[in-house]
Amino acid sequence: MIKLSVEVASLTLRNPLMLASGVLDESYESMKKIWNSGAGAVITKSIGKTARAGYPNPVVVNEDGYLINAMGLPNPGIDDFINIIEKLNNEKIKVITSIFAENGDDFSYLAKKAEQYSTAIELNLSCPHAKGLGAEIGSNADNVYDIVKSVKSSVKIPVWAKLTPNIADVSEIGIAAEEGGADAVVAINTVRAMAIDIKIKKPVLSNRYGGMSGKAIKPVGIAAVYKLYESVKIPVIGVGGIESFEDVVEYMMAGACSVEIGTAIARFGVNLFNKILTELQIYMKENEYDSPREMVGVAHING
Repeated sequence: MIKLSVEVASLTLRNPLMLASGVLDESYESMKKIWNSGAGAVITKSIGKTARAGYPNPVVVNEDGYLINAMGLPNPGIDDFINIIEKLNNEKIKVITSIFAENGDDFSYLAKKAEQYSTAIELNLSCPHAKGLGAEIGSNADNVYDIVKSVKSSVKIPVWAKLTPNIADVSEIGIAAEEGGADAVVAINTVRAMAIDIKIKKPVLSNRYGGMSGKAIKPVGIAAVYKLYESVKIPVIGVGGIESFEDVVEYMMAGACSVEIGTAIARFGVNLFNKILTELQIYMKENEYDSPREMVGVAHING
């Protein structure tokens, strides 16, 4: 009998598909809808200590095959958002709270605030377009080690480190997160990118640079997961360009124990979770897999 449940360190998820941070994760209603559509967990938008307006428009470039955004991490602040997390928790929805900050003390503060109502904490160490945040601090192994260690000493729930692809060696950052005590690493966040309007002869985004997501970045994500699987002993969670069950299988064979889906939801709708799960079960039956974990890292054995 096929079982879709997966283990991510100490957590058990009903299936390997999660809502990625940044898509339909601003309200209780939208995250509940994603959960009811089949997701194994929902990950909130990244939350900071205080409200943040983000960047002025234009903040999105939407092209066939990819999307570039520079939202600027807009959010209402942890004190206002905690009510949404609490409501999700009360309905037994597995919610992972994504947080961002400038230093370990602030990350720890946010993690402790969210701990009571969260299944895990995801550290945004990888946003490519927020000054003094995300990738600007997450590109340094010492910073990552210190931040993860600080948060781990502050909370008892699992801590995941979301890593940037915009560096020379993702394994160096993954190892630093592991040594700091991370329970899992998440790869990848968006790829630093830009678009220029040739009519007005200037960058399209108000922030000039943004982060690219969507199908186009899947090979980058696969490569990062493959390398991390060989570099760390903790679980690796894959994200980036997932639109189909084939994409999920590819990430798992590269070494991901579970995956996160984001941009594709805007293209295909929330029913994408159920569609992928249905087709994944068919694939597993045809290939005699009883559990998703049997696929994890297969490409390393056969490669």
